[in-house]
Amino acid sequence: MTVAAPGRVRSFLRLVAIEHSVFALPFAYLSAFVAMDGDYRWLDLLLITIAMVAGRTFAMAANRILDRKIDAQNPRTRNRELVTGAVSVRTAWTGAAVSLVLLFVAAGLLNPLCLLLSPLAVIPLVIYPYAKRFTDFPHYVLALAQAVAPVGAWLAITGTFDGSRPAWVLGAAVGLWIGGFDIIYACQDVEVDRRIGVHSTPARFGVRTALHISTVTHVLTFALFVWFGQLAGLGWLWWVGLALTAVAFAYQHIVVTERDLSKVNRAFFTANGFVGIALFVFALLDLILL
Repeated sequence: MTVAAPGRVRSFLRLVAIEHSVFALPFAYLSAFVAMDGDYRWLDLLLITIAMVAGRTFAMAANRILDRKIDAQNPRTRNRELVTGAVSVRTAWTGAAVSLVLLFVAAGLLNPLCLLLSPLAVIPLVIYPYAKRFTDFPHYVLALAQAVAPVGAWLAITGTFDGSRPAWVLGAAVGLWIGGFDIIYACQDVEVDRRIGVHSTPARFGVRTALHISTVTHVLTFALFVWFGQLAGLGWLWWVGLALTAVAFAYQHIVVTERDLSKVNRAFFTANGFVGIALFVFALLDLILL
């Protein structure tokens, strides 16, 4: 038992792709730092981290559990841990339940408003796995789920909705950013999705149109990042970071084409990981130095 337990934990962490927390977590930090306005509270940041990672872990575990039969029919996903048996359904549910408890505990330790609203934050996380069963736009349900992070971080620091417009704008930007590249990611599965009845924008409209929709989504994302920078009063370092991320956005839309989807993973992991980290680092430097 002492040998197997660590192995089960590692398998569970692979199941929920814990490393993908890098996408939304920096924006929760960014929202929190702007809300703090120079009064840095490290315990609150720790609790925000716990809540964010726990919420995302719950969402991924639930997603994998509910999609395991779909995953088994897709060559790209049939090696996922719940399909192969590397993680049991019981273990996955246990991990999801523990993550949910951690989310609620962290929210309660932050402030009463966060605790009160935390069940509402969970709703889109639960709806998302079902979205691909009834809508051609499940990517925007994912966008709604991800948009919660910056707003939640703002409320965690301030305990009020007063003055929270920057967080809502940043949340919309983050949600559309992730929803847009989820459309790109779904282009890999068009034929399989059509065969087994899974809904997605690429499956409904074709890869070419889906990539155009993703491009428009990311143009809106960039506009919202610009608006956030203005609302938050960020200086020139933010705009340098934003210029670099514009290159990353352009890169992923150049390398992924209707005829060549071989670079989807490069766009997904490399370009989008860079966007999250670069914007956070440049914004943080701006807040500290300027």
